[in-house]
Amino acid sequence: MPEIPGLFTQVRRLDQVAATVKDAAATLNVKVNGVKVTPKLSEQDELMLQRMLDAKSAAIKTQQEASMLMRETVRILRNQGLTVRDVVELTGVTPQRISSLKA
Repeated sequence: MPEIPGLFTQVRRLDQVAATVKDAAATLNVKVNGVKVTPKLSEQDELMLQRMLDAKSAAIKTQQEASMLMRETVRILRNQGLTVRDVVELTGVTPQRISSLKA
């Protein structure tokens, strides 16, 4: 803790840092409003983490697009007179999901 002279602490997990720093600072009569943790990773680990985060973001975007396409497809097929069972056969979506998408 370079910002608070005399404050030293350690934790086992990153999610414990904020509470532990605040508790340790309180013993020095220092109030801590916020804690920023900046892990020091190797360049290789940093690149791997960034690739994972990028892939996760792309997957979320793709899932959102798939959901939109599913809703639109179900709506169009049902409006054309196909039964729920027919739409299930075509899309592989459960009857319950088809019914909820139609609403």
